[in-house]
This record gives sequence, C-alpha cells and structure tokens, in this order.
Amino acid sequence: MLKTDLLEIIANGENSGVEFKRDDLRPESLAREVVAMANLRGGMVLLGVEDDGSISGIQRQDLETWVMNSIFAHVYPMLLPFYEVVTLDDGNQVAVVSFTMGTSKPYVLRHNQREDIYIRVGSTSRLADREAQARLFATGGLLHSETLPVSGASLDALDRERLKDYLLTYAGDQELPLNEEALIERMLGLGFMTKVEGREPVSSIAGIVLFGRTPRRFLRQAGIRWMVFDGEDKTYQALDDTELDGPLVASFIRQKNGSRELLERGLIEELFDRMQGQPLVSSEGEDLGDGLRRERTWHYPPDALREALVNALAHRDWTRPLEVEVVAYSNRLEVISPGALQNSMTVEKMLAGQRSPRNPLIVNVLRDYGYVDARGMGVRNKIVPLVRAAAGVAPQFDATEDHVVVSLPRS
Repeated sequence: MLKTDLLEIIANGENSGVEFKRDDLRPESLAREVVAMANLRGGMVLLGVEDDGSISGIQRQDLETWVMNSIFAHVYPMLLPFYEVVTLDDGNQVAVVSFTMGTSKPYVLRHNQREDIYIRVGSTSRLADREAQARLFATGGLLHSETLPVSGASLDALDRERLKDYLLTYAGDQELPLNEEALIERMLGLGFMTKVEGREPVSSIAGIVLFGRTPRRFLRQAGIRWMVFDGEDKTYQALDDTELDGPLVASFIRQKNGSRELLERGLIEELFDRMQGQPLVSSEGEDLGDGLRRERTWHYPPDALREALVNALAHRDWTRPLEVEVVAYSNRLEVISPGALQNSMTVEKMLAGQRSPRNPLIVNVLRDYGYVDARGMGVRNKIVPLVRAAAGVAPQFDATEDHVVVSLPRS
C-alpha cells in the first residue's frame, strides 16, 4: 500500500470496512474486528492509529507474529489475512491487516470457551442477534431456510393434485401412497414437510411455495409484488400495485393414457399474464397474425425476463420477511430478490457462470418442471446476450447485503 493511499483511508475515517486500533490491544479485541468484517464484506484493521485518526505508530515488537497468532487462535473458521507495514515521512509506522469477505460464514470469535458471532454495523462491531445469525448461517450454506417449518401449514395446505403429479412424473414413484399417513412420510422424505417436536408435521418453506394452495396465507414473504410506474422512479401513485399469490409450479392432470393436461398454471405464468396487459411491458401491434390475432411485442426479451424472475424466486433468502418485487418503469424493468448473494458469490462470478444455489430443493423441483436452465448458467447464456441484442446495452446487476437487483433496459 502506498503512503498516499494509507493517508487517504485514515482521512476518510472508520467505516464498515476500516477500523483504527492502537497496537497494545488484546488478541481477542483484534479478532473481534476481524470476525465482524469477515462476516460482512471484509476490510482492514489499521494498527498504530488512534480512534480520532491521529497516527501514534506501532510499538509492539514482532507485531506480525502477534497478529497472525491472535487471528489463528481466536477466529474460526481459519482466515488468512494480508499483513503489511507502511512507513510514513515522520518515521511512524502503521500496520495494515487486510482480508477479503469470508467464504465460510459465519465467522466466530473463540474466547473464554465461548463462540460469539459479531457483525459490522456502521463503524462498530456488535454481537449478532438471532435474525442476523440466521442470515449468516443461510448465506454460508449451513442453514437451508427452505427446509424450515411453516407454522399452521399442515398437509391440507398443499395442493394434492400438484403433489400427485410430481410424485408420478418426476419423483420416480410407480404408484401413489396408499393413505394420508404414507403421503406425509413421503413428503417428509422429499423435504416438502418437516417434523416439529411434540406436534404434527407441517409443510416446509419449500413445500408451501412450490405446492401450497395459497402460500401467502401461511408465509407472508411468498409470492410476488408487481408494480408499474409511468416514470423512471417510484411515485406515490402506481399504475399497478398487486400482490400475486400461488404455487410456483403449474398443475397437470394425468389422463388414463398417461398423458398430462395443464390444469392450472403457476405463479410465474400468472405474472406474465399480468404483464401482457401493461403497455409499458408489452403491446399489441397493428398487423394481424396468421391466427387473425394481433401480434404481441414485448419490450423485454421474454426468455431473459423469465430467467431473471425464476432466479429471484429460486435463490432468494427466505429469512428476509419481504416478497420478490418486479417493478416496471418507463425505461427499465427491475427484478428484486431479498437477501445477499450466497456466501462468497459475487456479481462478477455470477456473470462468469459460477453457480451456488441457496435453495437446492426448490431449484431442483423448478428444474424438473423446466423453469430452470439445466446447466444453471441462465445469467450468462440468456439474460445478458438476449438483453444486449434487444436493447443494445447489457442488463445491470446490483448486489448488497439486503437484496439482489437485476435491471433490464427497455428495448
């Protein structure tokens, strides 16, 4: 690091990714800051800098060894920081301990036979509450929130016809369970229901969002919120503001000859029907097609839009109490999925084709029904090239700790 870069960082003060410390701190105090920032997006601890930004310089002998030993002893899982010393013009030295976002969240501080999880809130490090801990475990792949129980959602909350069709068509069952008890056992085995100690089994999040009759009755963050604004920003008055509810997968009825006939479409198709009636998204042309119906023109490539929507529903963070939002403006359409990207996934990695499903059970079922690309590379192979070809510019992707937004420019 150059002296000028260091001085600029110090001048900007502490923030979510920068912490100032004297070098006479205790090992667990250093480890706490490292844990908190590794659980966010990484950062750096500057040793030899006071809280007010004044530079006191490092005093401890063999500081690098002490830093590494402190982190190795108190931070779990293991994290490998980068250590360097910058010497300033006045002779003072500042040690820079830097590290990237952790790939094995949540990181914990091991001290006094305890394991505490810290997170970064602004420029301070705090103990994570239960909600923050759940998000970290889910982000790190240690908690699959899709398997969590949904209170009050018994077997009756699931659509039997959808379940029967899934079992016979995709799950490999040669015949249906003989009774309700056997059906519940089958659902438990597939992960669509889960056991609750001292109570009857209930639907899991995956079960209710895939096959539930009315998922939002039991899980408020299920479904999709669809909004339309006639300008480039959200205004007080929306042209359309609707909460769509329903199972993700379509329903089919099996004929005696073994064929399947569509009985009811799923949530994704319901949204596309809603979009067709909105001129900011699609419109009918003046010319009649071969079927004497006016041809419909989409202002966004339907396959790219479908892929963005399926990704938002399949990979969302179910610990967040918000539904997926799809918002149409005069110049773009945004698909907003609650929660950060999974673990160490970044926008760059996603665009390169890397895969890291947060909800593998939901993803696998959507793949069975043909909603999900078999290779799992829809962003790279569909969304980006289709949008660029239609609009002349690439779609925009924005990932924060709260949401992932895909912005499709209108063609």
